[in-house]
Amino acid sequence: MTETFIVLLRGVNVVGANSLPMKDFLRFLESAGAGRVRTYIQSGNAVFQADAGDAAGFPDRIKASIQRSLGFAPEVILLRLEELEKAVAANPYPDADADPRALHLMFLASTPGQPDLTALARLCADGEQFSLNGRVFYFFAPAGIGRSKAARQIEKRLGVLGTARNWRTTGRVLQMARELAASGQSQTVPRPSVLKRRAKGLSSTSNNEAKP
Repeated sequence: MTETFIVLLRGVNVVGANSLPMKDFLRFLESAGAGRVRTYIQSGNAVFQADAGDAAGFPDRIKASIQRSLGFAPEVILLRLEELEKAVAANPYPDADADPRALHLMFLASTPGQPDLTALARLCADGEQFSLNGRVFYFFAPAGIGRSKAARQIEKRLGVLGTARNWRTTGRVLQMARELAASGQSQTVPRPSVLKRRAKGLSSTSNNEAKP
């Protein structure tokens, strides 16, 4: 069964170290078995369709492809369309619509086991608020996160890695995913045997590119 997925990368820069050109990102996704891929801006956001039974292996395959070709391995967060819809619907800060850059949703690699929310709350200032809901952490910062002490401590206090997107970007990615799902799912997606051949081909290409 074909489903619509969202992939978000952590620690990808627009320029300089750990930068990932979108044409390469697209190539890595397709080699991992993603179909009908669409990317959004340069920070590592994409929507695609794939066979639901093969979804669990996507993060590892994408990370391995980036590591082989570019020398760094970003955390890869994979969401089903339904998961992103629930995260947006559960937003506890309705004021975000008036200032969409004030709210950030951090999508976590796993559900925090023993988050230290008390310590994080002590760091909040300038009207900052937060809420943890499973694998989604909502951080509302009316004054911005550039100088926020709490923002810099989120992963440490939660005990898990994650990647954050502001409310505007989250909404745009959700819109893209919905449009992709609504446009039809008739395209055949690669099966696991095809994925292995593609991964092997990508590895060979990467090795050749590394030669002087």
